[in-house]
Amino acid sequence: NILMSLSRLMKDGIGEGSTRADHSEVSNQVYDAYSRAQEVRALAGIVGKAGLTEIDLKYMDVGDVFEKEFLTQATDENRTIEETLNLLWKIVSKLPKNEITKIKDKYVDQYYQEN
Repeated sequence: NILMSLSRLMKDGIGEGSTRADHSEVSNQVYDAYSRAQEVRALAGIVGKAGLTEIDLKYMDVGDVFEKEFLTQATDENRTIEETLNLLWKIVSKLPKNEITKIKDKYVDQYYQEN
């Protein structure tokens, strides 16, 4: 399970003083959104894409972008932690703000990227 593996890898070395204060929250939000994307994909397999809601489609987009841009980092790509966190914000910003429930408002105000 990729989500559990990623969670274990980062649990002790993140946050203010180690990386950036929003690290834990934006990571949790993206992983939660990716989990929901997996559920939506399963639902789409049953009802078809036409049977999905607009928000379901946004979660599918988050899942696609997460896999394409985050999980498939090339072995020769040296992404800094700052670049990684900014990429996570790019991904989570595909959702409407009211879907962002795991991040403090002050971080949403600071890092959310309007589409």
